[in-house]
Amino acid sequence: MDRPSLYRTIWRWHFYAGLFVMPMVVILALTGAAYLFKPQIDAWEERAWRGLPAATTVSADQQVRAALAAFPGSRFHSYRLPRAERDAALVHITLPGHAMRDVFVAPDGHVVGSLDPEWRIMQVVHDIHGQLLIGKRGSWIVELAASWAIVMILSGLYLWWPAGRGLAGVVWPRLGGGRKVVWRDLHAVTGFWVSGLAMVLLVTGLPWADVWGSAFKAVRTEFGWVKGRQDWTIGGAAAAADEHAEHDHGAMAAMTGAMAGAMPHGMHRMPDGTLMAGPAMSGVSLSEIVAEAKSRHLPFPVIVTPPGGAQPFGGKRSSAWSVRSDTQNRPLRVSLTFDPLTGRETSREAFADKHVIDRVVGYGVAWHEGQLFGLLNQLIGVATALMLVTMSVTGFVLWRRRKPADRLGAPPLASVPPRMGGVVVIILVLAALLPLLAISMVLMLAAEFALLRRLPAAAYWLGLQGSGRKAT
Repeated sequence: MDRPSLYRTIWRWHFYAGLFVMPMVVILALTGAAYLFKPQIDAWEERAWRGLPAATTVSADQQVRAALAAFPGSRFHSYRLPRAERDAALVHITLPGHAMRDVFVAPDGHVVGSLDPEWRIMQVVHDIHGQLLIGKRGSWIVELAASWAIVMILSGLYLWWPAGRGLAGVVWPRLGGGRKVVWRDLHAVTGFWVSGLAMVLLVTGLPWADVWGSAFKAVRTEFGWVKGRQDWTIGGAAAAADEHAEHDHGAMAAMTGAMAGAMPHGMHRMPDGTLMAGPAMSGVSLSEIVAEAKSRHLPFPVIVTPPGGAQPFGGKRSSAWSVRSDTQNRPLRVSLTFDPLTGRETSREAFADKHVIDRVVGYGVAWHEGQLFGLLNQLIGVATALMLVTMSVTGFVLWRRRKPADRLGAPPLASVPPRMGGVVVIILVLAALLPLLAISMVLMLAAEFALLRRLPAAAYWLGLQGSGRKAT
């Protein structure tokens, strides 16, 4: 095999992959690093509603009634138990215009504040990280960038491979070799150290991606690899188009009309939609379910959803009361249901009850979000993000230092086409496993051979001319 020709070809792939991926890597690294600290940031955002003075306390039903009274015409969706006795409870409601609201109600029954869940700090960070704030199309861009990032990492490891060199410039940078050597070594050595961690992040993020996640779900369903409820979103939205997920606020609001029967104890809804005092439509009150949930000591946050309420991640609506732990450390999650008439527990699903594939994904998601083993997990995630940003910045500097004024600065084409051998097999495997990568490769090849090579100016700027090759 002509190794110099193959090296130059892979270098070009690495260059073009990096040119597209690096800006996205910076965005995803920074937002991902912030999201690692979601529990702490959520607690900071809610700091004014913790440790409240309370001479008297009221029931959970009275807290819900206070929240609904503060927003006339609103509807009740779920109740989040306070972490501590003197903290405010969070009542999640739908406003008349179908917007959502998180209402904080003190233990004494006074509404002490509210937040728009779509504009909470971590929700905005989540939406940037997963969809670039542009919805499904943004999810496709993120998935495409993640797919090409895998190509960038694999090709970068090939370029880094020491091939008989010493450890300097391979395991640690040579800081005394001049600017060119320092920038090159910072890029290559950082890329080596971060490659494994970055690959784990990319792979564990794929089940959330719209195209990959949907295909993964279809395969699991086809082979019967499903047990219990899927507890992650796909493409930032509900796990299925016909099922509404509580973590998809738009879908949640859309089903408001179907939830008119989910009222707090002691209230009912008149035909005109107004709330009136009277017998509850459930034989068991919210307060009784909340008391039962407290006795189970589930990891915070603990969410109580009334009969007919929206379930998370595309779960089907249930006629039972639902109690679940939404902790980001997914192996600790527990979901319970209770009979609406008797209050008897009717089902219990813990992490160990899920299909092995769901458990593997759950561990991966918890690692991805920095919650699998506490602060150390978060610090490893921050270190990974910093190295990814460092690799992106050094790659940009290397490109700018070698870029000619009139060209893109891609590595020159090999004078002799290389024999690809096993590289072709790797490409085919990646294309089979990453649908958007395969589609983008086909489009790139079609654009190059059908269009760009016929435009001399474009071909020259992209580096498709030179080194013995000419545009046709």
